[in-house]
Amino acid sequence: MNALDYLDIKIKDVSKEKVTLTMVIDEKHLQPFGLMHGGMNAILIETATSIGANESIDTTKQVAVGLDIQVNHLKSAVKDDTLTIVAIPDHIGKTTQVWQAEITNQTQQKISVGRCTLMVKSIS
Repeated sequence: MNALDYLDIKIKDVSKEKVTLTMVIDEKHLQPFGLMHGGMNAILIETATSIGANESIDTTKQVAVGLDIQVNHLKSAVKDDTLTIVAIPDHIGKTTQVWQAEITNQTQQKISVGRCTLMVKSIS
């Protein structure tokens, strides 16, 4: 099982210019106090930006992987909230890419924002 399946992250839209994911928060996403674990924001941001970065390369020869991530937690999220994650590129280079992402809840409130730098690596 991969992380998207386990965490119930749904891919809604994928292109070189924009990636949109959704996730409904359930018990597995919560920390002991009933709020979504902050690490989920990082997972969602890195997932969306990685999917987008890999759209811009030949994945038979290269792979884009996370090199650095910054996440700002802006608002708490709780069980049954529906999150939407939108990632767009700031820079698409030959060896690095920089993407930004925003997570909103069902009422369009920002839950988190972040940036991810990805390394484009040759595979053999």
